[in-house]
Formats: sequence, structure tokens, C-alpha cells
Amino acid sequence: MTPTADIEALAPALKALRRDIHAHPELGYEVFRTSNLVARKLEEWGIEVTRGVGRTGVVGTLRRGAGTRSIGLRADMDALPMQETNTFAHRSTVAGAMHACGHDGHTAMLLGAARHLASHGDFDGTVHFIFQPAEEAGAGARAMIDDGLFERFPVDAVFGVHNWPGIATGHFAVRPGPLMASTSLFKIALRGAGCHGAMPHLGRDPVIAAGHVLLALQSIVSRNKNPVEAAALSVTQIHAGEAQNVVPADAWLGGTVRTFTTAMLDLIESRLRAVVAATATAFDCEYEIAFDRNYPPTVNDSAQTAFAVEVMREVVGAEKVDPAVDPTMAAEDFSFMLKARPGCYAFLGNGMGDHREMGHGGGPCLLHNSSYDFNDELLTIGARYFVRLVERFLQTSF
Repeated sequence: MTPTADIEALAPALKALRRDIHAHPELGYEVFRTSNLVARKLEEWGIEVTRGVGRTGVVGTLRRGAGTRSIGLRADMDALPMQETNTFAHRSTVAGAMHACGHDGHTAMLLGAARHLASHGDFDGTVHFIFQPAEEAGAGARAMIDDGLFERFPVDAVFGVHNWPGIATGHFAVRPGPLMASTSLFKIALRGAGCHGAMPHLGRDPVIAAGHVLLALQSIVSRNKNPVEAAALSVTQIHAGEAQNVVPADAWLGGTVRTFTTAMLDLIESRLRAVVAATATAFDCEYEIAFDRNYPPTVNDSAQTAFAVEVMREVVGAEKVDPAVDPTMAAEDFSFMLKARPGCYAFLGNGMGDHREMGHGGGPCLLHNSSYDFNDELLTIGARYFVRLVERFLQTSF
């Protein structure tokens, strides 16, 4: 049996595994059932297992020959705090939790690669299979790195993949350099002096100040940023008051900033702070700013991306690989791994949603949508990609 045929033969088992994970979603670092399932499978296949990396992360280690090179392959395990609207058989059994981003599929794909490599792997060196918790806003990648991930499990390069609705099923899309944006959150609190709405001259109105701050913030991207560079600043919340005839004492705004470079993020944060300070002062209000930099931009190494593109073309054919896809303002904490080690993160097309079974929700098959479901056709494609990365990387010199 050829390597491709051997992996394709795993399709029913991987589909069952993926759907089992989908039916039992877990959030953040609380991925106890999922991580135990992953660890048991790896041990069953004779792979060395380390549990509890970054709290609930799992690393499987597989060595062959005497080679000193090593490669890391990563999958995320956590779900989202959402109520699933699908009603098919493998729908979530956990109220308020759902695999709406396809991490169930990512985990199953990497397990498929691990199973094949454990029994048929043709390579000389070390593979570390990295199963990460808390990608969804929990910075699980950073937690694993802080727990000594790359000191305990050294890698020369690290690779990951994310399913992507809207890209044709089984097509790869990638680019060198920035692929996904950084994500930062801000909250701006304004304090004035409350008064009767009929006597506004007796107070200091934080609502008026908030309105002017909201408008002034829009000038940062349009007037301070170089037009040829990409960035987004969105105010997504504004809160003030409880009664229609009372000017409140407090108001606050919140939102997000997305950039592809740290320099641009520095510029936007600096201007945001200056705009808020000047505007609040103009309206005689006090202010406080919380600006939290959550995930850095996801930046692919050029050499490792060129290598990954070669592998993608070998796996699915050159006509199904886009090596210069437009970057997205979505964010991903694989960015922490790419800051620590060279590597490549890629998109694998999940299609338009016509793969979904009877009983899917009425919404689109988009990430973070309650009607989403992972496309099981990708399981063996992703597994073959991971396998071929290992076989090529551990016989190639850079």
C-alpha cells in the first residue's frame, strides 16, 4: 500500500474521531477529555507522550534514525463558548460550547499524521506533535512556550494549518511574511460629573466626551497611518447612563486594533492615547485607558513557506495551491510559535458549506458561526500534508 493509500484508509477512523471531539467540546485550558483522548491515542501508537505542557497541552515525540534535525507540528484543541444550532448526530452535547472553528478537525488531522508516521514514517530525525489548548483568546501557545515548549522539545521549524471556509475544498492558501494580524483590545473610561438632563451646565458630560473620542479615533487610521499599510481600529462598544433624564458621571468605550507589524501597532496605540487625553481634557473629563496587546501578527518565515508550498503542490497539485493569498485581519496565537521559531502557517480550504449533513443550522458555514461544521474531506489531506512535511524536512538541508 502506498503512503497516500495508507493515509486514505484511515479516513473512517479519523472521521469518527473528529466527530467524537466535535460532540464533546471543551473551552480554553479545560480541554481535559480532549487532551486525554489525544494522549491515549499517541501512547497506543507507541509515541512518547508528555502531558500538562502549558497546563493541558500534550506533546508527542517520535524519533527515527540518528538525525539531529527536528520539526514541530501543531494543532489546537479548544472550542468556542457558543450554542450550536446544528442538530445532526455529532452536534455538541455541551450547552454553551461548540467547535465552531474546526479545532476538532485540526486535532484529528494531526492525529492521523502521527498514526501514519508511527507505523510507516520514512524520516531521519525527530517529530514533535504539539496539541495546544486555549487558542481562542487564551494564548495557549504562549503558555506552552512559557512552560519551556521549545527548550524541552527543540524544533528547527514549526508548522500549522487552519481550515478556511470560502476557499475551495482541499485547496491550500499561504503567503510569506504577515498572514494574519495582531489583535489588541482597548477600553477607554471617561469620568465627568452627573447632573439632571435638564440642567447640563451643572455637570461635566462624559457622554459628549465619549462621542467626540469615538469620532476622533477614526482619524488615526485615515490620517496617521501610511495609506499603503493595512490596519483596522474598530470601536465595538459604548456604554453610559441608566435613565433618559440623567447625565451620567461615567461612560466607556471599547474596541479592537488589528495590524500586521509591531511598528504600526505602536503608532496606533500612541495616537489613541494622545487623542483620548486631548479630547477628555477638552471636555473637562478624567480618563483611564487599558490597551491590551493579546496576539502578535502571524508572520511566516520566507524559506519555510517556500518549502511548505513545495510540499502542498506535491500533496494536492500546483493548481490547488495559492502561494500569495491576501492576508486577513483575523488573528491566531500560532503567532507566538512563529516568533520563537521559523515556520509556516497555512489555510486549507473548507469549502462553501455544502458538505454539511442534514440538520445543519440555517446560518452560513463560516468560522465562529453556530451553523459551522468542519469538512471531513480535509482530514486525510491535512494528514498527508503533515506527513510529507516531516518526510521532506527531515531529509532536506536549508
